[in-house]
Amino acid sequence: MAPDGKVCCGKGPGYCSPLAAMKGPREKILYIPCIQPDPKGRQKADYLATIDVDEDSPTYCKVLHRTYMTHIGDEVHHSGWNVCSSCFGEQGETRDKMVLPCLLSDRVYILDMSEDPKAPKICRVIEAEEMHALGLSTPHTSHCLPSGEIMISTMGDGSANDEGKGDFMLIDAHSLEVKGLWRSKNSKPAKFGYDFWYQPYFDVLISSEWGTPRIFKPGFDPKDAYDQSVYGRSLNVWSWKKRELMQVIDLGEDGVAPLEIRFAHDPKKDYGFVGCALNAVVYRFFRLPDGRWDAEQVIKVPKKKVEGWVMPEMAGMMTDIIMSLDDRYLYFSNWLHGDVRQYDVSEPSKPHLVGQIFLGGSILKDSEVKVVSDTELKEQPQAVSVKGRRLYGAPQMLQLSLDGKRLYVTSSLFSPWDKQFYPEMVKKGSTLVRLLVDTEKGGLQLDPSFLVDFGLEPDGPVLAHEIRYPGGDCTSDIWLAEESE
Repeated sequence: MAPDGKVCCGKGPGYCSPLAAMKGPREKILYIPCIQPDPKGRQKADYLATIDVDEDSPTYCKVLHRTYMTHIGDEVHHSGWNVCSSCFGEQGETRDKMVLPCLLSDRVYILDMSEDPKAPKICRVIEAEEMHALGLSTPHTSHCLPSGEIMISTMGDGSANDEGKGDFMLIDAHSLEVKGLWRSKNSKPAKFGYDFWYQPYFDVLISSEWGTPRIFKPGFDPKDAYDQSVYGRSLNVWSWKKRELMQVIDLGEDGVAPLEIRFAHDPKKDYGFVGCALNAVVYRFFRLPDGRWDAEQVIKVPKKKVEGWVMPEMAGMMTDIIMSLDDRYLYFSNWLHGDVRQYDVSEPSKPHLVGQIFLGGSILKDSEVKVVSDTELKEQPQAVSVKGRRLYGAPQMLQLSLDGKRLYVTSSLFSPWDKQFYPEMVKKGSTLVRLLVDTEKGGLQLDPSFLVDFGLEPDGPVLAHEIRYPGGDCTSDIWLAEESE
């Protein structure tokens, strides 16, 4: 169904508009990368788990299949598709291959879902040498492009020193061969890399920054947090047509480690949001009348004064954000405080909080941390259990159902950081839970009947990360505007 209410004809993969996607079928299976907490000791590879979320199925909330990677110690992280809604008008294209970049090994796995979506098979492995030959390493976000290519953002320079570098690698979506760099030879790379989102209608791609791989890979050291030589704090604005870095927006000290970036789904809207991890801050970025871009701080989660922790103050550490397909609600996770928040962003420059729920975190009442001053909470939150299973760790990756009524939440961030902040979660395995969303007035409620316990996996507990649906979702699909509209 198009924005005018008419039914879209099926010309290609995905949906013709974000509002049409909201009318799509309810999710029945999920794909989630599962990372081995002790891969060398266990001698097991990471795998992609297929989860049954069909409430009428006898295997509801069970792992249906595990597709193991070919090597040990990859750290499979985020994922993308060979094609998506940006290719909606391309007849004959099929969304049937998933792209899985690996943070620690620099490999890229491509899985084929065409034979059986519930049991993906590896059809191609791009080895680290191919990425290193381009002067790239530490791949992160994968998006399909309307050109019939797959683009992956990278954070490292491919050297033995593992220095920071924000760049992009292209893969042919049909042959699955590496094509080279997306960036023009006339342009320099960004200082750091992480996530990205593009919108050709405004001739723009905007990328975010984590930091230097050799610094963040072993874990988080607070003394490095405000060192601009190792952690990013900028948004990088690229010309889509020229493939050149045109502008760098410095977000300042509040904007350290801008991670997930979300453009408005409506391709005619020239704004979006980015979540900055270290200080739990959201910035709105927007297009100025002269065509340049700017950013303003619109949400800041107050730090809590604490005792019994590594620092006297604890920030939320915002690790994921997501927008509903109608661009009305913004959600984010505070991985240290332990809450998920829902904001109404109908007026993008003035978000207001409409939902909040705690699902764990570092300030629980039975933890070793004592909150001595808090401008938001009257008392420390209680531990949370679902179906008799306590939730260890904290909410991290988010994925919203197409209709916006169900929010799925996993608890693993990145295994070295998991081990540092939530060793009990690493020991007992992470979880997948579901929140029920009030889409009219806002509000979040824990679904007491839904739990996937990754502590019960056959080879031992694993760490579950990003969430995908076979038919596309709120973070994998990008829509394009017709120039003639």
